[in-house]
Amino acid sequence: MYCNRKFRMIICLSVLAAMIFFPVLIFAQEKKKIVEHEAGFYYTIQKGDTLWDLSERFFDSPWIWPDIWSENSQISNPHWIYPGERIRLFHQKGVESFVGKTVSKSRTLEKEPQKKQLYYYYSPINRIGFIRKDPVTPLGTIFKVKDDKEMISVGDLVYIRAKENTPLMAGSKYIVYRLKPISDKKIKTLVGIHHYLTGIVEVTKIEPSFALARVVQSYRSIEVDNFLMPYKRRSPKIPLTQSIKGLNGEIILSEEHGNIIGDNDIAFIDKGSKDGLKLGQQYSIYYQEKQRLNTDTKEDVFLTQVVYGTLLVLHTEQSTSTVLITRSDQSINPGAKICSPIE
Repeated sequence: MYCNRKFRMIICLSVLAAMIFFPVLIFAQEKKKIVEHEAGFYYTIQKGDTLWDLSERFFDSPWIWPDIWSENSQISNPHWIYPGERIRLFHQKGVESFVGKTVSKSRTLEKEPQKKQLYYYYSPINRIGFIRKDPVTPLGTIFKVKDDKEMISVGDLVYIRAKENTPLMAGSKYIVYRLKPISDKKIKTLVGIHHYLTGIVEVTKIEPSFALARVVQSYRSIEVDNFLMPYKRRSPKIPLTQSIKGLNGEIILSEEHGNIIGDNDIAFIDKGSKDGLKLGQQYSIYYQEKQRLNTDTKEDVFLTQVVYGTLLVLHTEQSTSTVLITRSDQSINPGAKICSPIE
């Protein structure tokens, strides 16, 4: 009888243990389910829309447009968007996880991103030139092209005469450029020397009295007697910087020396680092008319400034800067007035 009682006790304890631990085991075996979700705001392009305008309309700043472009990989060229095309202006991803049929639910959203540095993306940044008072000292000069070709292009071999005591290095790249003096026609003084970049060469062989190099990039026509300067790659991301107040200046000329300057053209202005200009600042292009209010006194007054364009600083020298025309509502001519952004 004692054995039977002991056996029944063991059975009862086993059942009790099963009742206590079995639900825990079942809970532990249930699979955790994860559901991903995303939300966004979409917009259908209308006639006349640009990423610049949409950025200003939805984000209060036209300079957000590179972020809109990055959100829409289907747009190959940000300057060409078409009516009826659907683009995404805002995108957010999240994850919801839950276990079994439990009521509690944990929601894990992506961490709110820190405020990012805004920038303007300008891919041809390495080809823009600059104006400075004193020319860069050249490291060498192209004195001949192999086979005496009239047109020097990518892949061609050129012969370089190195400057004394400045040896070139095999495997190194150099910027090819030529110089153009720029004068102010009104006061007939030298503004500076335009460094006009024409391409990039890579030195392949060093000889005792010259070096051989291959053209790896051609921005413009490369010619015999063009100079070489050290190559330094510039980032195409131009961080946007607050513009200085009270600036007044003018556009000197376009990089291609044309009489008409428009959207996406490169130009030079008569203000530089000594005036407080920095990479990524933007300024207004304007005109201001005078009007005689009283014919008796012959007194003229300036009317309100009319802004018809904007520019972005891409490079600064001491007294000049290289700029990109980001907007032009009408033709811009050399001598056009610029100023701090007008609200």
